[in-house]
Amino acid sequence: MKATSIEIIEILKGAGHEAYWAGGCVRDMLYGIEPQDFDIVTSARPEEIEDLLEHTIPIGKKFGVILAIQNKHAFEIATFRSDSGYSDGRRPDAVEFTNAEQDALRRDFTINALFYDPLEDKILDFVGGQKDMQESLLRFIGKPEERIEEDNLRLLRAVRFKNNFDLQYHPDTYQAVKKYAAYVKNVSQERIRDELNKMIMGNNPEQAFEELFEMDLLEQIIPEMCKLKGLAQPKQYHNETDVWDHSLRSLKSLTQEEVDPNPLRETPPDLALKWATLLHDIAKFETFTVKNDRITYPSHAEKGADMASAILKRLAFPKSIIRKVDWLIRHHMMLMPLFDMPDGRRRHWFLQPHFEDLLELYRADAMGIVPLDLSAYEKLKQMYRHEIAKLKLMPDQLISGNEVMKILKIKPGKEVGRIIKEIREKQLEGKLKTKKDAISYIKSKLSS
Repeated sequence: MKATSIEIIEILKGAGHEAYWAGGCVRDMLYGIEPQDFDIVTSARPEEIEDLLEHTIPIGKKFGVILAIQNKHAFEIATFRSDSGYSDGRRPDAVEFTNAEQDALRRDFTINALFYDPLEDKILDFVGGQKDMQESLLRFIGKPEERIEEDNLRLLRAVRFKNNFDLQYHPDTYQAVKKYAAYVKNVSQERIRDELNKMIMGNNPEQAFEELFEMDLLEQIIPEMCKLKGLAQPKQYHNETDVWDHSLRSLKSLTQEEVDPNPLRETPPDLALKWATLLHDIAKFETFTVKNDRITYPSHAEKGADMASAILKRLAFPKSIIRKVDWLIRHHMMLMPLFDMPDGRRRHWFLQPHFEDLLELYRADAMGIVPLDLSAYEKLKQMYRHEIAKLKLMPDQLISGNEVMKILKIKPGKEVGRIIKEIREKQLEGKLKTKKDAISYIKSKLSS
C-alpha cells in the first residue's frame, strides 16, 4: 500500500501538481507507528485527478475528495481546500479549492495537520504540529470553539487522540472541550459509538473514560455511568474508593497481561468483553440497598445486563455485540457457584461459547478490587482447563432437535431446546451414553 501511494504521488507530481501524504499517516509515521492508510492531498482538482488515474470513484467530489483504486488498494485523494459554514456541525456548507497552507489550517489538531513529501523526504508544517508532538501536546488549530463548531465530533476525538498517543491537553483545548461538551448531543449515535470503540480498544481506555466524566461529555452520552461516581461499596470486600473506581480498575486490568503469567488464551480482549467489563456493575446505583448494616446490590447482574443492552442499543451497536455483552454481564456473578455445582451442570457452563470471556471478566472484576485476591480465579481456571481437556474427548450431542420433535410430536419451540439441554447435561454426567439411551429417556418422559 505504501509503495502504491508513492506511485500516485509520482503521477500527480509528474503532471505538475503538488501532492503529499496528509494527516494520520504522517502523524503515525513520526510516532514510529506503521500507518494503516495513506491519505493524499494535492493541488490537482477533482476532474484532473480523475483524468490522471485509471480507476476513481467520486465519493465526495463536491468537497474535493476522490477515491482512487490502484493495485487493489483504495486511497482518498483530496484537493487542497478551505471550508466555510458548518450548519449541521459536521460537513462544510461550501468549500473553496486553495493551497496547502490553507488546507492545513482547516484541520482539527496540529498533530493531524502535517504533510509529507515521500519523494523529497520533506515535512510541511504550517501549524506547529512537530513542536506540539515534541511537547506531547494536543492542541486545536486556531480558535478551539471554531474547530468544535465545524464538527462536534471533535469533542470526542480530542479525548481519543490525547489518550491513544499519551499526550497532554493544551489548556485552551481542554477548557474548550469542557465548555462545549453539550454539543456532542448533535452528533449521531453511530459516530459517537465509533469514537467510544476506538477509545475502549486503544491505549489508556480507563483514563479516557475518566476524562469523559471530568469534561462533562459522559453525562451527555452515557449518563447511567455517571451515577457510579461516589457510589458506596461494602468495605468488607472493597477498599477502592467507589463503584466508578472499581469499574475503571477492572477495565484497565484487561490490558495488564503481566498480572496473569499463564493466561487462558493469547488473543487480546475483544470489543464485547471490554464493554461488558466497563458496564458489569452499571446497575449498582439502581439496586443499592443497606440491609442488616451491610451494603448489597440485589439482582444487579440481571438488571445490569438489561441496562447495558439498552445503552448499547441506543448507541446503535450490532445485535451480536449487544447479545454477548448482555450474556457476560448477566452471568458475571455465577462463577463462584460453579465450585459447588454437580459435574454435569458445571460442564454445561464450561461448554458455553463465551465461557472463557466470562472467566476473563471474572479476573478483571477481581483485579478491580483492593485488596487483590485472585485465588478463586486461579482455582477456577485450573478446574476449567482440566475439565475442558476431558470434554474434548466427548462425542457430539446424542440426539437432534428434529428427532425430539418427531418422538414427542411437538412443534419447534423452547421446549425442544430445554429437552436437548437436559439430555446434554445427563450425557455430561455419564447417565446417558448412547442415542438409544437418549430415545429411551425421551419416551419415558412422554409416558409420564
